[in-house]
Amino acid sequence: MAVLNILYQPTKVGLMGATSQSFYNLDLNSNETFVKPVSKCKAIARTGGRRGSRPKPCPGLLKSGSRRLLLEDNSIYRDTVINNGRRHGPLHSVFPTTPAEVSSVQDLFEFICSGPLIGKLGLSSEMVAESIDKWLAYGLRLCKMFEFNDLSLTTPQKARIYHYYVPVFLWCEQKVSLHRSKFKDGEDIPPLVIGFSAPQGCGKTTLVFALDYLFRVTGRKCATISIDDFYLTAEEQAKLREKYPRNALLELRGNAGSHDLSLSVETLTALGKLSKEGMKMKLPRYDKSAFSGRGERADPSTWPEIEGPLTVVLFEGWMLGFKPLPVEDVKAVDPQLEIVNKYLEAYYDAWDKFVQAWIVIKIKDPQFVYQWRLQAEIAMRADGKPGMTDDEIMDFVSRYLPAYNAYLPTLYSEGPKGSDPDNVLVIEVDEGRNPILAT
Repeated sequence: MAVLNILYQPTKVGLMGATSQSFYNLDLNSNETFVKPVSKCKAIARTGGRRGSRPKPCPGLLKSGSRRLLLEDNSIYRDTVINNGRRHGPLHSVFPTTPAEVSSVQDLFEFICSGPLIGKLGLSSEMVAESIDKWLAYGLRLCKMFEFNDLSLTTPQKARIYHYYVPVFLWCEQKVSLHRSKFKDGEDIPPLVIGFSAPQGCGKTTLVFALDYLFRVTGRKCATISIDDFYLTAEEQAKLREKYPRNALLELRGNAGSHDLSLSVETLTALGKLSKEGMKMKLPRYDKSAFSGRGERADPSTWPEIEGPLTVVLFEGWMLGFKPLPVEDVKAVDPQLEIVNKYLEAYYDAWDKFVQAWIVIKIKDPQFVYQWRLQAEIAMRADGKPGMTDDEIMDFVSRYLPAYNAYLPTLYSEGPKGSDPDNVLVIEVDEGRNPILAT
């Protein structure tokens, strides 16, 4: 049982003059919560979540005033960073630094209800009120992980936490619960595989990192993998380049044809069987910084080890869910795509058929990828790792754009091949990587 000891400490007199301190426990493994000052608050949801309506105040929230939730332990964050096998240190933040003080839990509730995903997830203000304790607990955990000051969040920080990461996590929790409910007591339950399809640089890796963290702090074992983990070795990529010497789309890693599909099938199959205590396996990893940014598969001795039973697998990638198209369609975009399109035919059996729930991050313009990729490389160089120059980044991204232009429209209109529409969440983001109302 993972119990968070939380001290509610008012930093100023609340709207009702509350100044006392109270100590409570939150059990994040349970559907029940024990934060008594923040009631179920049906009173604040009289409007039923209608767009443009303002929830009525809840006395329990108004009395809270502005409170700082002090989480006692930071060890889980450090363990997650190390065990995730991807980053070693705090995540880079590009958020503005201008503070926007959170004056009360009531204000935060209203901010949550204004989020662009609330309606998409079928949530009313009453439903948010019923689960407000979870929203607060998860939000404070994420604030701690990202090293945000929960009492002085900027508006972009609030949006990233309460309009994006927390509602997506609640959606994932729901899908996990539905998945597990299909099995009888005593049966081995395979992990639910959630696929994340999103263009490079749009924040999918950070989203997955945040979700992985929340699953771990709520006591559920989680594995994260990326399509990048299945890239060919540098030697195999060189052979592919020699095989198609005049095809710029296959010169470097990225497009269909540059992945070890046997490794992906082996890995995803093994993850699906990791349903018992004591079962272990290592997850492949890829080092993008090797060979001046051209990349190489990481040494297996450095691959992170995970142990069952797994609850969920988070599988992310820029081209996850792409479906092959008629030859004439891809040739109209770029003649070089014909070979890539042929390779793509084998990807459903190697990747997509393992995915049971999908999160598709939708962007308005693939040109955003240039800017986002540049920011990622700058962050990599700031970490002391070798990366590509700005000109190399422009050249690198240009090799992905034909696939974006060819396959994204079908992905957005039809969803991934074989997917259940009830298990697909499409999130449209703006140039700043924040969710927006679908157009």
